Amino acid sequence: MSVGVGVIGTGVMGSEHARLLARQIPGAHLAGVFDADTARARVAAAGTLVFSDPQSLIKSDRVGAVIIASPDATHAELALACLAAGKPVLCEKPLASSTAEALRVVQAEVALKRRLIQVGYMRRFDPGYQEMKRIKDEGAVGATVLLHNQHRNAQAPDWFTGPMAVTNSFVHEIDISRWLTGSEMVSAHVTSGPGGDPLMITMRTDRDEIVSTEVYMNASYGYHVHAELVGRQGTVALAPTSLTMRNKDNLGGVSYPDNWVPRFADAYRRQLTDWIDGVTTRTPVGASAWDGYVASSIAEQVAAVLAGSGSAELIRTPRPSLYD
Repeated sequence: MSVGVGVIGTGVMGSEHARLLARQIPGAHLAGVFDADTARARVAAAGTLVFSDPQSLIKSDRVGAVIIASPDATHAELALACLAAGKPVLCEKPLASSTAEALRVVQAEVALKRRLIQVGYMRRFDPGYQEMKRIKDEGAVGATVLLHNQHRNAQAPDWFTGPMAVTNSFVHEIDISRWLTGSEMVSAHVTSGPGGDPLMITMRTDRDEIVSTEVYMNASYGYHVHAELVGRQGTVALAPTSLTMRNKDNLGGVSYPDNWVPRFADAYRRQLTDWIDGVTTRTPVGASAWDGYVASSIAEQVAAVLAGSGSAELIRTPRPSLYD
């Protein structure tokens, strides 16, 4: 039986989810969309229903599961509405616009005693990252010592200011680092370049591993994400993702996209496919609401020390047994 999925928000990510659901995801179909921009919603809907408001989409009998891809400030309330309706939800990151709100969503899900929320940290579904984790978990490079991350954007948009390099970009490295290492982050130190870009963020885990991350929002040459895990007996790193190599004018090498969508297109498709499988079998996959809370909590604490000491001992609430 095909799962009818409603998409809330039809910007860059929401429209891509809608496109995939309409064409490429087995066992699912696009049941309808909502966006504050009705014209944009109609384009993304591709002939399916355009809802007049998000609550009617969530409550509709046509909709068996929901994707939240609306502005960040709306995520928590919409996720809570999905929980109240008993409907599985894939919520784009962040789970909420603050740690307190994210914890409120976690507490509501715990009260249901059932995991319905998946947070859209799509790197967990990227083939390169999955291969890194498999090799690490098999012990092929020995005990983890270091994890080096790079997160470079060609150019930050004008509205991307203040701590957003941490709360909107580095938050991906928080999640993927926890997932790759299987460890929790206990401290962080931030060093800032001129004008706040780039950032070098160094975290230490509860297993005394070091996680270093460069966040460079205006690297000019393209969108470039890289990771290398260093073990006691070897290393494993992401290979170049370009499908081809070019040679011209005495230069040769790989190419980089302008933004994250082409780089992680396969990850988004795999994420949706696995999410629908999980909805059908009632088997949660991907980042949980708890993972979303932890990522937001760490990002918020790191952002708080940008203008201060640059160091923080990271704190969080105890993990509920639902997420064990």
